[in-house]
Amino acid sequence: MASFVAANINPLNYFGGVSFVPDKNIPDLSGKVILVTGGNAGLGKESILRLAKHKPEKIFLGARSESKATEAIASIKSFVENVEISWIPLDLTSTKSIQNAAEHFKAQSQRLDILLLNAGVMALPPGETELGHEIQLGTNHTGHFLLTKLLLPTLLRTAEEPDSDVRVVSLSSVGHNLAPAFEKILDQEKLKKVNTNTRYGASKAANILFAAELARRHPSITSVSVHPGIILTDLYNSMSGSSAFHALGSKAIGMIGTSVPDGARNQLWAAVGANKEDLVNGAYYVPVGNLKQHNCYAQSKDMGKRLWEWTEGELAKISL
Repeated sequence: MASFVAANINPLNYFGGVSFVPDKNIPDLSGKVILVTGGNAGLGKESILRLAKHKPEKIFLGARSESKATEAIASIKSFVENVEISWIPLDLTSTKSIQNAAEHFKAQSQRLDILLLNAGVMALPPGETELGHEIQLGTNHTGHFLLTKLLLPTLLRTAEEPDSDVRVVSLSSVGHNLAPAFEKILDQEKLKKVNTNTRYGASKAANILFAAELARRHPSITSVSVHPGIILTDLYNSMSGSSAFHALGSKAIGMIGTSVPDGARNQLWAAVGANKEDLVNGAYYVPVGNLKQHNCYAQSKDMGKRLWEWTEGELAKISL
């Protein structure tokens, strides 16, 4: 826990960056189709609200709970009336749910300009997805990998259009510094036995590796990973309830954390705020727009390739 707090507050993670005010600096999004996972609360909901103000053609909100999604959509529309937002049922621990979500999306749209892989879990007790993956890696990485894979034909088709600017933004964290050795990330039985912060770190390292490898394999798509900063969201609830020590750490983060509106800025900058030519494809950014060009996961072609192939192999075990 102490190392997690230290990783978050290290000032070296935040030197540099750009000025970005979403309401002022997000361009007109007319004609753009956007999908945001985990859009019912926190950074996802805030991102949809900010995007909705700039006239996108349609926004898809991926979330498990219909009631929470409906409530979020109503809340957003109370601020922005003339926007089309559609809920897509999505449980990232369920391959069937992800398959259904992709089909649901494709039945409603022939294009996808922005895929914001925002959903995530943190500090969970031991558990696994239906695929048998450690719960945090399986949700944060494998679930998003499968969703992107199923939507890839739509993303690539959109990228072929004149003046296209297709982007996939993966939400990572400086928590990637807590990841175990790479071999342990690929060995799910070993990964399940380490502490929750190490397991979380593995999932965040995987997010960076995935974004970088997606950029290498499909350069017509701009794919980057981002750290939002120390954000006061529901993610810390599970941490504060796990022990008195973790509760103290959660309180410390709460004292130095930033608000959700400010926390959404980095992913919004990467998704729509930055000019396409100013983004380094496959890179990892900390707030706001601060390129971490020496990040080992973003730079490692070997780890990126191996994680991609391992994930595809795992998904091959199910019927797609």
